Amino acid sequence: MTVTEGNSRLSRRTLGKLAVGAGFGAATYGGFRAASADTTSDTAAATWKATGTAVPALSSFDSTMKSFMQARNITAGQLAVTYKGRLVLARGYKWSADTALNVQPTSLFRVASLSKSLTAAAIVKLVQDGKLTLTTKVGSILDLTPPAGQTRDPRLANVTLWQVLQHTGGWDSSVTPDPQWNDRVVAKALGVPMELYPKDVIKYMSGQLLDFTPGTKVAYCNFGYNLAGRVIEAVSGLPYATYVQQKLLTPLGITRMAQGWSIAKHTGEVPYVSKYTGTTVLNETGDVVPAPYGSFSMRVMDAHGGWIASAVDMVRWASMFDKAGTVLGSTALGQVFKTPSLGVNPDGWYYGLGWAVRPVTTGGTGRNTWHVGSMPGTYTLLVRTYHGMSWAALFNQRDDASGLGYGDIDAQLWTAAGKVTAWPTNNLYSTYF
Repeated sequence: MTVTEGNSRLSRRTLGKLAVGAGFGAATYGGFRAASADTTSDTAAATWKATGTAVPALSSFDSTMKSFMQARNITAGQLAVTYKGRLVLARGYKWSADTALNVQPTSLFRVASLSKSLTAAAIVKLVQDGKLTLTTKVGSILDLTPPAGQTRDPRLANVTLWQVLQHTGGWDSSVTPDPQWNDRVVAKALGVPMELYPKDVIKYMSGQLLDFTPGTKVAYCNFGYNLAGRVIEAVSGLPYATYVQQKLLTPLGITRMAQGWSIAKHTGEVPYVSKYTGTTVLNETGDVVPAPYGSFSMRVMDAHGGWIASAVDMVRWASMFDKAGTVLGSTALGQVFKTPSLGVNPDGWYYGLGWAVRPVTTGGTGRNTWHVGSMPGTYTLLVRTYHGMSWAALFNQRDDASGLGYGDIDAQLWTAAGKVTAWPTNNLYSTYF
C-alpha cells in the first residue's frame, strides 16, 4: 500500500519524478562522480540506537525504519507520526560506528523539496491577505529583463503564480537542464562569479526559451519555486525565509526550522553522506568536494529545497493543512488542493500547490497528499492521509552501494501503519514544542 491508496497504485517511476524535488537528477549535469573510496560510513562495527519514547503499539514503525536503514547503511534517520491531530511517535535513529553521532527526534535534516509546501503556502497567505492573486503574472512583479543581447520569450510575460506553483509554467528539465543545478553554466553565461544568488538564475532564465507554452502540460520545475520565492520578497518587503518564519511557522510554534547552509551545520543538524563527489559551485577554485557539501548551493535552493527541519516540525507543519486556522483559512486551503485546469493525471493524482494530491473515493472520501525530497545526502518523505494519519521520514543519505531504492520507504510506512491494531491516545507535541 502506498500514498496512492484509494484508487490506483503510483508507480515507482512516477513517484521518482516527484523525488526530483531538489535535484534527484542533478548528476546529469552537476558533474558528480563516484568517490575514490566509498564515502558512506563503514558499518562493520555499526550499532543501532533509537532515541525518543518507544510506543509499543507502534513498534511496526520502528522495525520498518530499522530494516530500511540497515539494508542501505543509512547512518541517520528520523520519523514522526501523527494520528487524529496527535503526535503519537517521534524517534531518531542511528546506524553507525561513530560514537559522536547523536540523532534525536529534534535533530535537524535538510528536507529538500518538502520546502515547496512552505513556499506555496506563503504565496497563498499573501493572496489571503489581499496582496496579490494566483492569476497574477510573475512578470508584473519581478524584473524578467534578459541579459544584454538576448531576447525574452514572449510567452514568459503570461506566466502566472498558479502555473509556477503547479509546475505548468513552461520549463521542463527533461528538455533543458534545471538551472537551479546548473550553476557553472549560469555563472559563465552571465559573467558573474560563483556562488550564485537566486536572482542570478532568474536573470539567466529570462533570456532562455520556454520548453512549452505555459499552462499546457505539467513538468516538475524547481525554477518556478525560485520565482515564487522572489515574489514573496517583492510583495512582503521581507527576505523569503523571514516571511515564512514570521507568518507561517511562528504561529504554529515551530522555531527550529531554518534555511540550511552549504558547508556549515546548524546546532543539532546531522551530517550528510554520499558516495559521490563533485566540483564545488561555491567558488571558482575547481575543488572536488563531497557531493552534499558544495557541489550545489543551498543559497540557490532556498525556496524550492533550502529548509532544514526535524520530522516533528514537518508533521506539525503538515497539520496546518488539516483545518482552517490562524495561518490559512478555508478558502486558502481550498486553493492549495484545488484540482488544476489540466485535471487529474492518468495515474489518478495531480500536483496542487506544493503538494501532490490523490483524491480518495474507495473506502471513504477525502485526499491523500504527499511530497518527497531528494538531493545529495538527503532523502525525505511527508505524507498526509485522508483518514487522519500523517508521517515524516527523513534520512541523511540517498545513495549507497546496496542499489536498493529509497522510494521504497513510502510503501513500507503504509504497511507499518496497517499493522497498528490500536492507535495510542498519547500526544507528544508538548514534549517537543
